[in-house]
This record gives sequence, C-alpha cells and structure tokens, in this order.
Amino acid sequence: MGAAPQRERTPGDPTPPAAALPWEVWALLAGSFLVALGYGIVAPALPVFASSFGVGVTAASAVVSALPVMRLVFAPVSGRLVARVGERTMYLAGLLVVAASTGACALATSYVQLLVFRGLGGIGSTMFTVSAFSLLFRLAPEGRRGQASGLFTGAFLLGGISGPAFGGALVAVDLRAPFVVYAVALVVATIVVGALLARSRQVGVRRDGPEESPLTLGAALRLPVYRASLVSSLATGWAVQGVRVALVPLFVAVALGREPLWAGIALTVFAVGDGLVLLATSGLSDRRGRRPVIVAGLGLVALGTASLALAVLPGVAGLVVLLVASGIAGAGAGLLQPAQGAAVADLVGSRRSGGPALSGFQMAADVGAIIGPIAAGALAENASFGVAFGLSAAIALAALLVWVRMPETSGSPPEGAGTRAP
Repeated sequence: MGAAPQRERTPGDPTPPAAALPWEVWALLAGSFLVALGYGIVAPALPVFASSFGVGVTAASAVVSALPVMRLVFAPVSGRLVARVGERTMYLAGLLVVAASTGACALATSYVQLLVFRGLGGIGSTMFTVSAFSLLFRLAPEGRRGQASGLFTGAFLLGGISGPAFGGALVAVDLRAPFVVYAVALVVATIVVGALLARSRQVGVRRDGPEESPLTLGAALRLPVYRASLVSSLATGWAVQGVRVALVPLFVAVALGREPLWAGIALTVFAVGDGLVLLATSGLSDRRGRRPVIVAGLGLVALGTASLALAVLPGVAGLVVLLVASGIAGAGAGLLQPAQGAAVADLVGSRRSGGPALSGFQMAADVGAIIGPIAAGALAENASFGVAFGLSAAIALAALLVWVRMPETSGSPPEGAGTRAP
C-alpha cells in the first residue's frame, strides 16, 4: 500500500528538515564533472580538426552541431530504454558510447568520418544525461532536490569552464590528442563511477506497482507544471545554450567592431555569474518554492539578453553594458536551471524512473539550442542584432508568463501522476 497523499506545500509553510544528500549523488556529481571537463577539452580542437580536412566554416560548424542533433533524435528512445533496463546500465553504457565515439574521432581520416563519429557521440550523451538526472532525482531527498539539481549543473559547468584551457594546450601538441585524452578519461570515469554505484543498495533496484511505474511522457504532458517546464527548458536552450554561444561572438565582432577577446570575456562573465549564483542558491527553491525562483531566473535572463542590444553605445559605456548584461543573464540562468529541474523531479518523485519525462524535458532544451541560433542569426542578418536579442528575450518572457500562472509545487508528485488515464 502506498504512502498517504501529501497536501501541496505553500510558500508560507515551514520547510521540513531534509536528509543529507546520499553518497551516490556525489558519485554522480564526480561523473558529471569529468564528462564536462572532457567536453571542454575537445571543444577548442573540434572545429580546427574539421577544417584540417579542407572544408569551409559552415562544414566545420556542422561537426559541432552533430552531437546536439543526434541527442535530439535519440532522446525519445533513450527515455524508454532508461525506464526499461534501468538508470545505472544506461548511465554506464552512455559513458562508453561517448568514449568510443570520441576515440573514433581521433582516428578519423576524413571529414565525413569525423562528422559521423561525432554525431554518434550524441546517442551516448543523451543516454548518460537522461539516466543521470533520473538517478539524481530519485536518490535526492525530497527537501534537497533543488540543491542536488544545482550541484549537478554546477559540476558540469565547472568542468566545462576548466576543460578548454587543457584542450588548448593539447591542441598545440597534436590536434588528435584532446580526443584521446577525453576517451581515456571517460573509460576511467565509467570504471570508477560504475564500481561505486555497484555498491549502492538504492541504484539498480527495480520496483513494481502502480506508484513505481515510470512517469510516461503522455502522463507528464497532462500535468500543467511539466508543460510549463518544457516551455522554460526551451527558453533556456534558446537564450542560454544557443544564442549566447552563437550570436554574442558575432555581435562583438560585427556590430561592436571589437576584438574577439571581448567576446571571450563576455562569455566568461556569463559563466561566472551562472556558476556563482547557481552554487550559492541551488537550494533556494527547496526553501522558497520552485515557481518564484523560476520566474526570477527567467526575468533576469530576459533582462540580460535584451540589454545586450544597448552594448552598441560608443566607447567604454558599450563594453560596460556588454559585461553587465552578460552577468545579469548568467545570474538568471544560475537561478533558473536548478529550480526547473527540481520542478520536474517533484513530478517524478523518488520511487520510480523518470526517463521518458526527462527525455522530453531535455529535448525541449535541445530544440531551443538548435532553432534559436538559426532564427536569431537570420534576424541579425536581415534586421539587426537588437531585434535578434529582443526575440530571445521575448521567448524567456513568454516562459515567465506561463510560470506565473502555475500553482506552487510540493516536493511530492501529484496524486496519480504517471498512471494512465481511465
């Protein structure tokens, strides 16, 4: 017989004491850091390596996009596999697929081979990501889901920031060296994290019963909070993961006429703002509720993104606006990401797999990251960068308005969530 239903917690209710994060969560954080570190290591080498095969800028950029495209295509299958075979198996298999793909990239002898091998890594990437989040949200205590989500994202961010410095040094030695190092690091991570998770009494346990049935995508889509999470996830992918990386460097070079160094500084300011706020406030939504934190994060993302258009001001004023706007948007992302992940975790609960629902949540971000740069780039080319940034801010504001209408979520999944409709 299942636990008695709990009433929804309102922001004015006292926060119940939460258990400490289990050691399995820390093992997942270590794996997240190593994966992101390696991703950052190959980032400086990938477009240069592609160009070494005699292709142009567009073709070299396509190699970078190959992984997120395959992530998007394979995400629905990945979600179903996680629910069917278990998170641990899919987590370790995903790491090994990315390791094999990365090692194959080091051996590529043509552009087509590099494109295919890099794309195949997207399959392993979505296997790893969906299963890792499903495990994380199932293992984290109810009152610590926001903190766990923030720490996981923070570990990935820290690894992504640290990786390019090592990758740049390795590129100076050999263009293939970063791929070899990343592949070896992934194999080591698989062995170490796999051995740790094998000792767990929680990971790998399969439960049966109506309350333990996986949260299907169809059931999740009937929940208003999940639909709102999809909208904010798309906005995050669009403005934070897509337009920021693709458009800001072009904006700095073309519209502002500045050295590329300033684009790097702006992106770094964003990352620092994101990381500092994320680590400092990752548990805020556990104490204050998901909705107000998500709304505040989306508001800051919209404000920071729209304010970038004012960086065209002459002289030092333009640079100040560029950096302040980047910092504001980064702070918004740091508030938003843990809270919206925890909102989805609340729907899944701690007694079942959330693979299908989490794969849909990931797909929304991938769609934003793919479509956002294309749409914003077309607007920048045919209208202005200001219009492009305005559209991205409007996407974030639309998500904000959706969340304003949402009821506050409790730390428990809604009664009946995940069961089939009668």
